[in-house]
Amino acid sequence: MIVHGAWTGSWPWQRVVDRLHAKGHRTFAPTLTGLCEKRYLLTADVNLDTHIHDIVNEIICKDLTDIVLVAHSYGGIVATGVCDRVPDRIASVVFLEAFIPEDGQSFADTAPHMKFEGLSIPPFEAQPGEYLREEDRLWSNSKAGAHPTAAFTQKARVTGAYKKVPRKTIVVAMGWTAFAGVADKYRNTPGWEVRELACGHEMPIDMPDELASLLIGAA
Repeated sequence: MIVHGAWTGSWPWQRVVDRLHAKGHRTFAPTLTGLCEKRYLLTADVNLDTHIHDIVNEIICKDLTDIVLVAHSYGGIVATGVCDRVPDRIASVVFLEAFIPEDGQSFADTAPHMKFEGLSIPPFEAQPGEYLREEDRLWSNSKAGAHPTAAFTQKARVTGAYKKVPRKTIVVAMGWTAFAGVADKYRNTPGWEVRELACGHEMPIDMPDELASLLIGAA
């Protein structure tokens, strides 16, 4: 089960999903409410809890167990909440360049330089050099869309249940330093594995083959 990052949807993950399906792995990458093809559902009530329920309901309605829960960037905040709600269904959690919040922390708390006003927050335009291939950067800029503001500002209510998941992996991008501190925090912590990929923040776009293999290994 894949939880995508902010300003995106399921689309950055299609390359990885295709590769996992080809290897015989059931893979789901639902778009969160208010984003991409679900942007028509955006209201002021769409918040972090909404996104947690998106994933929990997907898991329950599809009778999924022994899940590898994969979270990218903002999706890490969602995934920590999912671990609290269906802990018995999750066998492995993989944080890809992801935020891992403390109880009472929001995405907005991690970005004091940003203004969180209005119904949604427009995406930042990716700059040259942020992707391994320029055509991917242009494609990503054309697909990115606004993210529900309340999902950024709502405080996470988590107990740390993710720490009890049997297998825990953190993956950081060697071409992007924003999450190096997160990896360092867990690098020598028993029960955690830290992996690196030689690309930028958008791993599923930059290195789908390598990422798919890594996720299979985390199962």
